[in-house]
Parts: sequence; structure tokens; C-alpha cells
Amino acid sequence: MRCRAVLFDVGGPLDMELAWEMAVDGAIAAACGMQGIRVEPAMVEEASDAAVAAFEPDVYGAMIDTLCGGDPETATRVRRAVAAMTGNLDAFQLRPGIDDLLRRLKGRGLRLAVVSERPQAARLARAGLAGLFDVEGPGTLAETCAALDVPPSAGVTVGDRLDADIAPAKALGLAAIQFRVGRWRRARPRSAAEEPDAVVTDVAELEAAIAALQ
Repeated sequence: MRCRAVLFDVGGPLDMELAWEMAVDGAIAAACGMQGIRVEPAMVEEASDAAVAAFEPDVYGAMIDTLCGGDPETATRVRRAVAAMTGNLDAFQLRPGIDDLLRRLKGRGLRLAVVSERPQAARLARAGLAGLFDVEGPGTLAETCAALDVPPSAGVTVGDRLDADIAPAKALGLAAIQFRVGRWRRARPRSAAEEPDAVVTDVAELEAAIAALQ
């Protein structure tokens, strides 16, 4: 069955997350400093790479644990400080060219959706993407396919994480495209369950990959 719908993760494919990641990394370093732990940028990057390589479900928490030397009490205080510093942060950086691609996909008759645990309509509207998605969350992959009235076998999902985006999509029967960018760009599949149908690094490659699946 040919592709009838494309389901997007927000972070990575739509939102470049550069400002968000920089803010979180800075908050972690600052919070560690408040606990008397001097943290250099290279240490934060190394902790990030280790957490991604280990496929930690909570990457930021794992980074904090590493930088705090495994001391749970200190790590808890750092987590609370980071949450306080980033709790109201909403830094959406629209990926250049992705809005035009969404319009082209809509013009080809594809249904579009955002897969998210929380409503995204307000954030998408601020980013200039209002009206481009048929479903804007919240919902799981299965719930989103149902809302689109499209079977998983006729959909493709686009995400940056192999564990949280690609593997669940393939398990449900969706085709899966990994947008290899950001913090998770160095992650590689551990098994066939995490093997994407295509890997892309920019919008032009994404458009070609979607076209190949139609």
C-alpha cells in the first residue's frame, strides 16, 4: 500500500532544537556549579554522547548522574535546579525549508500529523505551521494513525531517535525515516528493530526519502 500519511516527531525534524539543547546543557553545567562541581563544555558533551550511546531513556538525567559522579543526592538537587531553569523555556527553531516541504506534501494529497505526548497547536502556530497538520497531538503512533483514518501500513514516521521514534514505528507497521541530527545524531541501530527504512540529514534528503516510499 502506497504512503498516504507522514507522521512527524517535533524535536529534530521540525524543531532544530539547537537553542533548547544549548539551554539545557548550560543549565546542567550551572546547576552542577551550584553544587561545587566544575563542569566544562567538553565534559557535558562527553556525558551526552555516553548517554546516547547507552540509549538511556532519560538522557538528561543520565548526563547529570555522570557529571555528579553517581552521587544520588547531588544529582537530585541538580535535576531540580535544571527543571527550575528550563521549566518555562519554549525555544522553537523551525528547520529551514521544512515548512515549504510540508506544503508540497499537502499538495500531493498526503495527510500530515505531529506525534506528541502533549498538544502542539500553539507551538506550531507560533512557528508558522498553523493549518499544515491534520492531527497535532497529543497521541501515540497508533492513536495518530486512527485519527488520520490511515492504517499504519500506509504511513511513514519521521523522527530523530532510534529507540523512541524508529523502533515503535516499525513495530506498529509504519515505514520509518531517521532524521539524523542533534543530540542523537551519533546513535546507531542495535538490532533490525531499530533499523530505519531511510536515513536523512536535511530537508532535501527527507523529501526524496518520502517520495521513494510513495
